[in-house]
Amino acid sequence: MMLRFAAVRGGLGLLAVRRACLLSRSAHSAPQTEYRPIKKVMVANRGEIAIRVFRACTELGIRTVAVYSEQDTGQMHRQKADEAYLIGKGLPPVAAYLHIPDIIKVAKENGVDAIHPGYGFLSERSDFAQACSDAGVRFVGPSPDTVRKMGDKVEARSLAIGAGVPVVPGTDSPISSLQEAQAFAQTYGFPIIFKAAYGGGGRGMRVVREYEELEENYQRAYSEALTAFGNGALFIEKFIEKPRHIEVQILGDKYGNVIHLYERDCSIQRRHQKVVEIAPGFQLDPQLRDRLHADAVNLARQVGYENAGTVEFLVDKHGKHYFIEVNSRLQVEHTVTEEITDVDLVHAQLHVCEGRSLPELGLKQDKIRVNGCAIQCRVTTEDPARGFQPDTGRIEVSIA
Repeated sequence: MMLRFAAVRGGLGLLAVRRACLLSRSAHSAPQTEYRPIKKVMVANRGEIAIRVFRACTELGIRTVAVYSEQDTGQMHRQKADEAYLIGKGLPPVAAYLHIPDIIKVAKENGVDAIHPGYGFLSERSDFAQACSDAGVRFVGPSPDTVRKMGDKVEARSLAIGAGVPVVPGTDSPISSLQEAQAFAQTYGFPIIFKAAYGGGGRGMRVVREYEELEENYQRAYSEALTAFGNGALFIEKFIEKPRHIEVQILGDKYGNVIHLYERDCSIQRRHQKVVEIAPGFQLDPQLRDRLHADAVNLARQVGYENAGTVEFLVDKHGKHYFIEVNSRLQVEHTVTEEITDVDLVHAQLHVCEGRSLPELGLKQDKIRVNGCAIQCRVTTEDPARGFQPDTGRIEVSIA
């Protein structure tokens, strides 16, 4: 569950992308040769993000298609779409939304032009992006190759180094044994952190502060990564104590244009899961802010990044920043960026997927301004009286 609070000077006008849609495309000099309008979009997801994308599609006059598991027959996202189809018959709910053949089959049989992956599930799976391409259905996101590069945390790290972006000291490739972990610890000292090489979201992450904890945490991190991502490969980084976690929202098009939409501070976390998101970053040194934005854009240009994404950094107590990963998808917290920039990111995603350029949409860096601040808070269902164990129950009081 998410609560959003926004303070905006002067109120919100029409969103920038929506406003740009009213402009004649002939008034711009951006390339038009790749423009192909989208008439029907499927969202390969459920819940809040599916409904969010459906809303954007409806505003743009695009027909919507939902998919649902047997367990989600009565869910709201099914009711909000113009069309809805069952996938993963006989499968558990999560497995149903990961069943690529069913999703592609529904898309092809029902004239779907593009598939939006939402977040989670298949959103950062390069094989899904490739399956869409092979089926002649557009993937609302980066190219399959970019999704693959960004999904491989070790390759993304190497690309960041090539782009001149600072990184935390770590292994150059996934490790395959406990002995490699021991050698890294002897070279760099403790604390260190294990991370899943092919996933994120806090799973497969283990901090090790002394030698005696190394073997147990290596085994646990490997097991978590294998269960969550189907691949237990790990890499190691020097662990930075009490950093700020700053992420930069980026947007690119098919023509090499890349812009940033400022940053979000997600330093308040629980078990490596973001709990509070603040946009823009609070009390961030202006020079540091500029460096973060520049590094995010440079890295995106280096890989030919297209569509929406987030470049994540850690900032240590000395004000030094380090690249950690790229999320090649829309994020849960994209809404706080929309609040402060007056840019509808889902509209932008769809228009970029159609082949429109950022300048054509009125999205130029010097036109993007911060207007106020916004905060998103996530409610975690844990019981603090029982050591923060997972819990269930009815939410009876909320602040909005």
